[in-house]
Amino acid sequence: MTAFNIVRFRVKPGSEQQFIDEHRAFSPGLAGFLGGNLVRTGDQTFCMIGEWQSFDHLAAARPEMIAILDRFRHLLEDLGGSLGVTDPVSGHVVVKLGPPKAAKKRAAPKRGKAKRATGKRATAKRAAKKRKR
Repeated sequence: MTAFNIVRFRVKPGSEQQFIDEHRAFSPGLAGFLGGNLVRTGDQTFCMIGEWQSFDHLAAARPEMIAILDRFRHLLEDLGGSLGVTDPVSGHVVVKLGPPKAAKKRAAPKRGKAKRATGKRATAKRAAKKRKR
């Protein structure tokens, strides 16, 4: 079952670009890591959102994630409230949302034999074609 981890950070003033660059340079080789996004949520605040094949993969990667955090820990401010420099949460996906489904296209009518036109004009056109032959 897919799992996600979300980590909230507050970066020291003037360190925002360096923090972003550290994430751009990140080349994860973490087993089960499907990808992630760094989201800027304010002037100095960010959230990292990671997607994992399973919660077991996420849990197994925690020591490596802490080692990654240690590379830029000096750029972070304490969040207060005994949190330290990160506010991490993680869990299993319980509902997956997607874009709205596109309206179904109406099926094209089946192509069979064309119906023969009727009326004075159609009769006159058929008669003219016969004369040309």
